[in-house]
Amino acid sequence: MPTENNSNSLSAFETLESKVRSYSRSFPVVFRKAAGALLEDEKGSVYIDFLSGAGVLNYGHNNPDLLHGAIQYLQSNGIVHGLDMATSAKREFMEQFDAIILRPRGLTYKFQFPGPTGANAVEAALKLARKTTGRHTVISFTNGFHGVSLGALAVTGNRYYRGAAGVPPAGAVFMPYDGYFGADKDTSKYLDKILSDASSGVDLPAAIILETVQGEGGINSARKEWLQSVEWLCRRNGILLIVDDIQTGCGRTGSFFSFDFAGLSPDIVVLSKSLSGVGLPLSLLLLKPELDVWQPGEHSGTFRGNNLALVTATAALHKYWLTEKLSQRVLEKGRIMSERLRQIAQGSRNPLLSVRGRGMMLGLDCSTGKLAENIVRKAFEDGLVVERCGADDQVIKLLPPLTIDGETLQRGLDILDISVHEISKMTP
Repeated sequence: MPTENNSNSLSAFETLESKVRSYSRSFPVVFRKAAGALLEDEKGSVYIDFLSGAGVLNYGHNNPDLLHGAIQYLQSNGIVHGLDMATSAKREFMEQFDAIILRPRGLTYKFQFPGPTGANAVEAALKLARKTTGRHTVISFTNGFHGVSLGALAVTGNRYYRGAAGVPPAGAVFMPYDGYFGADKDTSKYLDKILSDASSGVDLPAAIILETVQGEGGINSARKEWLQSVEWLCRRNGILLIVDDIQTGCGRTGSFFSFDFAGLSPDIVVLSKSLSGVGLPLSLLLLKPELDVWQPGEHSGTFRGNNLALVTATAALHKYWLTEKLSQRVLEKGRIMSERLRQIAQGSRNPLLSVRGRGMMLGLDCSTGKLAENIVRKAFEDGLVVERCGADDQVIKLLPPLTIDGETLQRGLDILDISVHEISKMTP
């Protein structure tokens, strides 16, 4: 069992680093190495990683096939930083992404490289939607999370993050997400009524932004029919549809885009997190050609299109997306995880435990934040890194690498099973 000793001392972090840090509080050791689905701390204790950098490491830590090209690129004096100048690395990425991901799906998009984070891309998407339509309001959904910079925060529902802004986040109206009032309530009908009624008090928005599976909001998975209905409302009313695929994309739900299963054709797609494949910062806006109304330099940033990250992103396309093998494995592993989680929920003493999610983006709803916290803490003591999400942090969120081997996946699920069982016994 991993235990902390002096080699795992956190005193420097407690003394020198801001109190804003969060993950080091949940996992109080000093990590030094990682490979695949495993993390190692300074003492040499090994942990199974079901966090994957909050969805950044879909292909695992230090994937050798992806890093090999990056090392060669650096050794050949390849351009690392080039503003938004034309580079060989950028050209190859765009051409390969278009050929491997877009064209087989019948999708045509222009590429915009904003700053390197997901929130940067969300800001660019909102700004472009307002510029294109001349309208200002954006509709988001309950429990949505799109970032904590001011524009992205305005379309993020959680009061904890909104309250830290210092100013009231503005420009967004929130509507109930699929299932918000229960499985038998179709909230797209409410949205339709609001948009159709000239006296609803809601101005016609520039865009609707959504996640097909809400990550930080609690692993809430939208039904295909609901997503299709929202897209239809956008088309009927001249509203742009923005899909935030930052955490749900790059294969997390099975297919490369999380909206593939619903046959959507969003006006703007936001990608980041696992796009580079190895944890290097990179974000991307995919926008329909008719929306490309920017003037040169009108939306800018020093770190646009990280060239080293583009090299590893291209390697990931070649390694994992030329065939359907990874997608099939994600769906297979997702079924294994989902069934095991149901068994864990049924075997616990808490009848309120339930399972949610899609693909390898799954959650165990513990009904209370305290119960989830105790389970996660116990799991970490036994060698599993897993985090919580939801309005009250009541959902244990499972995001193992898509490439995790079956034995390691089962060991991680075993640890979670034991943790749920032991904590449930101690909970009145």
